[in-house]
Amino acid sequence: MLRLSVASPTTVTFHPKPKSLIPRTCFTGVRIQHFCPQRLPSRTTSSPKSSASSSVVMMAKREEELKEIRAKATEEINDEVVELKGELFMLCLQKSVRNEFKSSEFRPMRKRIARMLTVKREREIEEGINKPLSRKLDRQWKKSIVVKPPPSLKKLREQEAAEEAEKSAA
Repeated sequence: MLRLSVASPTTVTFHPKPKSLIPRTCFTGVRIQHFCPQRLPSRTTSSPKSSASSSVVMMAKREEELKEIRAKATEEINDEVVELKGELFMLCLQKSVRNEFKSSEFRPMRKRIARMLTVKREREIEEGINKPLSRKLDRQWKKSIVVKPPPSLKKLREQEAAEEAEKSAA
């Protein structure tokens, strides 16, 4: 059901629902709301225990990944962040050019970058580096980055070179 209400300090608004369910606000203007009936939980063969266990497995994977990241040196983390950002840029480029790409790769890559930067910031906090100094060091680090092609671009170039070599040989 679609409801349109125009509210001002002197007008009266008619609502199809009882007034006790409508929140009181000092809103003046036009509000359009779309009310959908609440969906009932779908009846599947899986039990609630299986969904809980799958979330436990996901948490275990994240914890395992964090342990792996924490085991790395800060320089390794910085190098991997640069590589992942390059990969993310290549995905964005493929998306903008409308090439084939897996859109499901965006989120895990962004999450991995965020986890690495979080571990990096945790180490800075342990060293006693405050936020403004951290930002200053981060800017210096970003300026010092030497731009390298991401690994996926290297693989793509190697594949193209191999294809050209096969064509020239044939």
